[in-house]
Amino acid sequence: MVRRTMKTKKPIILSGIQPTGNLHIGNYLGAIKHWVDLQNSNKYNCYFVIVDYHALTGNQTAAERHANSMNVATELLAAGIDPKKSTLFVQSAVPECTELAWIFNTITPVSELNRMTQFKDKSEHQEKNINAGLLTYPILQAADILLYHGNFVPVGQDQVQHVELTRDIARWFNNRYSSTHPGYFPETKVLLTEIPKVMSLLEPTKKMSKSHGLNTVIELRDEPEEIAQKLKKAITASAGGGEAPGVSNLLTLLKHFGSKQDFSAFLKAEKDGSIRYGDLKNAVGMAITHHFADFRKRRVELMKKQSQVKKIIAEGANHARSTAQKTMKEVRALVGIA
Repeated sequence: MVRRTMKTKKPIILSGIQPTGNLHIGNYLGAIKHWVDLQNSNKYNCYFVIVDYHALTGNQTAAERHANSMNVATELLAAGIDPKKSTLFVQSAVPECTELAWIFNTITPVSELNRMTQFKDKSEHQEKNINAGLLTYPILQAADILLYHGNFVPVGQDQVQHVELTRDIARWFNNRYSSTHPGYFPETKVLLTEIPKVMSLLEPTKKMSKSHGLNTVIELRDEPEEIAQKLKKAITASAGGGEAPGVSNLLTLLKHFGSKQDFSAFLKAEKDGSIRYGDLKNAVGMAITHHFADFRKRRVELMKKQSQVKKIIAEGANHARSTAQKTMKEVRALVGIA
């Protein structure tokens, strides 16, 4: 495969996703759709990484983690990530990120890590496995970004705190070590995206997540019948008798996957009390089915060509590692361990 040579100095974007199973519509609206748009804008040098080192902090088996990494790579390609325009790779294929993370460990105050809200959230989801990696997770994330001198990270509001820490780490490193190379690491900025909050189908006050059960999410690979069955069970009633979060969630999905006419009609019906929830669920199901028809077809084709997928992510890793090795050679010299 011929890679596109990045000759011009474009701002560098890096974003990652954990390999935790099949991609769902929350992943798509929250990240992947924006990745594809940024890639296709031709304004950025894009690195998209499957963060399997980060996934080690969770509860998957080794076999599950490996299979999920390949599956996510396949689905990202099916969703529109183009290896001729972007660098797609698996994190562990570029081990320099863990070396840089260790160096960042030595300049990051523990008090800053204790402030991270996601550590508290993740700890609640796996009370029997609150490991040190959950605490230092943001440092490895900073290494992922700064290893490639990332200028921007596309995130939603819930990830801003981690990018702010990345910016702090860059500043701490520069102040301590880069007097001969002022501003060696860029102070990465947030590329804030308006991410719609996609909620669980069965618990619409909680964010859509596979950790709440497969019936609570719609996966991109789901066939029309599966989508329809999941939506039939979607909660629309409100426990308190007020605004129903489940209805709001379905309207959000229709807004992003359906036509403007359908969305306007159901929004009006919801406001005047004439809405029929069965009709709304059918409309949402048809819209999602149609939107991901090409994805499902491409995914089936790529699942038959796993050697091609492996080749793409291997070439992506080689491209990423050439940059990573240059960065680490310079960093080692700056900190005095070359």
